[in-house]
Amino acid sequence: MKRHAPATLRNREAIAEVLSEELPEKGTVLEIASGYGEHIVFFAKAFPHLQWQPSDVTPDALLSTRAYTEEYQGNNLGVPTQIDARLPKVWAIPSDVAATLCINMLHISAHVSCNGLFEGSARAAAQAKSASDFPLILYGPFFEQGVEPTESNLAFDLSLKARNPEWGIRHVEKIDSIARSQGFERTARHEMPANNLMLVYRAQ
Repeated sequence: MKRHAPATLRNREAIAEVLSEELPEKGTVLEIASGYGEHIVFFAKAFPHLQWQPSDVTPDALLSTRAYTEEYQGNNLGVPTQIDARLPKVWAIPSDVAATLCINMLHISAHVSCNGLFEGSARAAAQAKSASDFPLILYGPFFEQGVEPTESNLAFDLSLKARNPEWGIRHVEKIDSIARSQGFERTARHEMPANNLMLVYRAQ
């Protein structure tokens, strides 16, 4: 059942380094679109003081994540749950939620998923004990106004749109606008390997 994404091994340590700066000291991190589950198991080991809740929308991803989590020896990793970013009003949100994390989802999903991600995170922030410090952390490729896109990202964007017209690399400024509509402001931008970014939004 376990599946493997090669990029995970290449980027997980760099992502964890940023997470060490941005995550709260306690509570549950709700990951939206956990994929095969490799990232969240690595983060659970790296941050044992936090609880980690994996989720995904596809059965194959949930089966792979469950296989990884069943091998995990710690007690800070929840049972994978099905969450559709497009349906934020029915998300199962942990009672002690303290952050949401989303890695490599926005460019392989429809625009409505970005709206839902922020709306669902706003629901989570409203439930959190410290809503004003609640982070939503994104990782992936993005286009930015005033920043020349790399040839590899331009080619990647074209390949995504060829596979599905609703897919494609998102523009940071549009994400910022969606974030503000749900009560979030971008507080950090971290440059990452392979022309990726980590963007941190916090509830205001």
